[in-house]
Amino acid sequence: MPRQARIDATGVIHYVMARGMERKPIFRDNTDRELFLQRLGTLAEKTSTTVYAFALTPNHFHLLLRSGPEGLSLFMRRLLTGYAVSFNKRHRRSGHLFRDRYSSVVCEENPYFMELIRYVHLNPFRAHIANTIEQLDGYSWSSHYYLTRKNPFPWYNAPYVLQWFGNSKKTYRTFIREGIKKKHLPDLSGGGIIRSLGGLTDTVRRKNAPVRADGRILGTGTFVKNMLKRKQTYSPVGKRTEKMKKIIGSYCKKADIQLAALQGGARSRPVSRLRVEIAFDLVKDLGISYAEIGRQLGITTSAVSRIMERRKEDKPR
Repeated sequence: MPRQARIDATGVIHYVMARGMERKPIFRDNTDRELFLQRLGTLAEKTSTTVYAFALTPNHFHLLLRSGPEGLSLFMRRLLTGYAVSFNKRHRRSGHLFRDRYSSVVCEENPYFMELIRYVHLNPFRAHIANTIEQLDGYSWSSHYYLTRKNPFPWYNAPYVLQWFGNSKKTYRTFIREGIKKKHLPDLSGGGIIRSLGGLTDTVRRKNAPVRADGRILGTGTFVKNMLKRKQTYSPVGKRTEKMKKIIGSYCKKADIQLAALQGGARSRPVSRLRVEIAFDLVKDLGISYAEIGRQLGITTSAVSRIMERRKEDKPR
């Protein structure tokens, strides 16, 4: 069966997970992790995306986000593509770093926010990185670390998370400890959160119980229905294309090169250099696909791929 399209919408909670190709490492050292968090924070601020939780392990990461005005898809494309370019350059490798599709679930906030925070922060236990809460407290590649001490990241909204626990770090830590005591740490995919609440049958019997009625949405029936309606009316593609065209126009104006020459296949040295600059920035910072860039720059998809392979400089932004 074909895979369902992701649910994308502005201003809602998204749980996101992405793995490396063939479960290979996407973080080889602390510098990789620092660069990823730097990129995550920069993009969050640029796109008005709110970060509530994150956890990094060697071959995957988990995020809990509230999407900004441009939705989730563009944010994730920019994050994954930009980081992959940096990683490949730094480690002298080529090819895909992440699996083709990241996992994402739109979540209703009130029934699930606290459980989702705990789920993300207990990921180091599922990955066998931490075995005690004390070890988790010392793991600085999870936002749990910054909820229990000073938070240095202006883009990480720790105050909002702590509000759910009465602004008490002690109450929050007790909640995490209770999760550790459970014999089974649930996997969110496939309804793991539902199972952690006692299973689907027990959950739906509760008054106003949250029901996962769609595999891409976690929430009450009303919430699911509203999200499906919003999906039909929201599409980030038009906004992304409009933004891309403005960027290309700005580059052309600055370089005093006609857009028609750029898109018409001109091969002069100035035009070719301009294509390299535009293609690299569109892929690295906006996550635009090679095929889409090629159509806008008058070159083939393989030509864009060669540009990315030859490019020598990559400074995280």
